[in-house]
Amino acid sequence: MAKPPVLTPRAEDFPRWYQDLINKAELADNGPVRGTMVIRPYGYGLWERMQQEMDARIKESGAQNAYFPLFIPQSYLTREAEHVEGFAPELAVVTHAGGKELDEPVVVRPTSETIVNDYFSKWVQSYRDLPLLINQWANVVRWELRPRVFLRTTEFLWQEGHTAHATYEDARAYAAHIHRDVYGDFMENVLAMDVVPGRKTARERFAGAINTLTLEGMMGDGKALQLATSHELGQNFAQAFHTRYLSRDGREEYVWQTSWGSTTRMVGALVMTHGDDHGLRVPPRLAAVQVVVVAIKDDEAVLARVRELGARLKAAGIRVQVDDRTDTPFGRRAVDWELKGVPVRVEIGPRDLEHGTAMLVRRIPGGKEPVALESVAALLPGILEADQALLLAQSRERRVSRTSEVSTFEEAVEAATAGGWARIPWSALGPEGEERLAEHAVTVRCLVGADGAVPTADDAPGNVAVVARAY
Repeated sequence: MAKPPVLTPRAEDFPRWYQDLINKAELADNGPVRGTMVIRPYGYGLWERMQQEMDARIKESGAQNAYFPLFIPQSYLTREAEHVEGFAPELAVVTHAGGKELDEPVVVRPTSETIVNDYFSKWVQSYRDLPLLINQWANVVRWELRPRVFLRTTEFLWQEGHTAHATYEDARAYAAHIHRDVYGDFMENVLAMDVVPGRKTARERFAGAINTLTLEGMMGDGKALQLATSHELGQNFAQAFHTRYLSRDGREEYVWQTSWGSTTRMVGALVMTHGDDHGLRVPPRLAAVQVVVVAIKDDEAVLARVRELGARLKAAGIRVQVDDRTDTPFGRRAVDWELKGVPVRVEIGPRDLEHGTAMLVRRIPGGKEPVALESVAALLPGILEADQALLLAQSRERRVSRTSEVSTFEEAVEAATAGGWARIPWSALGPEGEERLAEHAVTVRCLVGADGAVPTADDAPGNVAVVARAY
């Protein structure tokens, strides 16, 4: 009898495949409280690499890291009406602590616009204090009704940026910069994900914002996933929290603000974008382990050469791990590395040593070939870059091939429910059509310009709505 597959095939049951992969690649487990998760070391290693790459880009943009409290007075959230209304169903509220009822309930942080503004109002006095550019790496709690590991969890990890500017133009330009040069650059050049940058409709924008910019990715099953957002907050929070500054000409003005965030949802996106029926495929620029050097047998000469090669690759700047666990069968270890999606395996056994070769196994395009041991270090950088480019090309090809140009509401629904995306003129859909889409579990993911650029307004001429089912 044939052995059952390690993972449920994607074509058979995509959600089950996703859960299988999360478990068997040792990315995460469900937490003890519904909707929470325990991120295991390999999964957290992916998040750490994402943090490193994102943090460098954020700091290059002038923002500094800070930290704000987890608990927020409930009264803070009531100051901006649209904001509290948008988050009310998801709030976790603490009413008792230390064995006593609290004088004022506190909310477990769902996002930090309100508490950040309370402190911005103290820190900003004059135009000399602007722009004020702050980022924090933290956890947040949003009480999810339909949780799914990494994609929608009650508690998740993220970064959230908050900025204050002297003018609307400065704030708008900074939100666009984060959207394009931090998030967009990271997702395309590190995660190897083809993303569509666009503008959220009024129905979908962040509660309390005047504009939300988004990056939408197509997953392996054709559904969309919102990957990161950058918001123009206008002066809504500034007015609610009296965040004002003295201008150059001596007038007291309200600041203009932005906020922006990305989350551990990106780990789930990585799985669903690049994973296949054998497991993960991790982009080389992201991978915490780019190359694993595997000893096939417990042989002194083999173990010595494996460790020597590992040290040589590490010295060459490659993120490498040596697998010399010869008390575990080689086949089991090979399947494990396949599941984890390490881009390249270099396998060495006694016969390989005799011939001065190693077996080079490429996870992303598939296939293996013997190569001269002495040439491994020289070959790997080019292989890793080629495989990085291949993942991006495959992601883009999927999105292009499964996106339909349509002209009617009915065609848009048909394309989205069939497992793809639709592009329809916003003038042919409009807010009324968008509301009707909800009856079919379909949403407008974003608005894009006719030329693919991010529109400057919801009603800009030629706007196109990107329509899909989404996670």
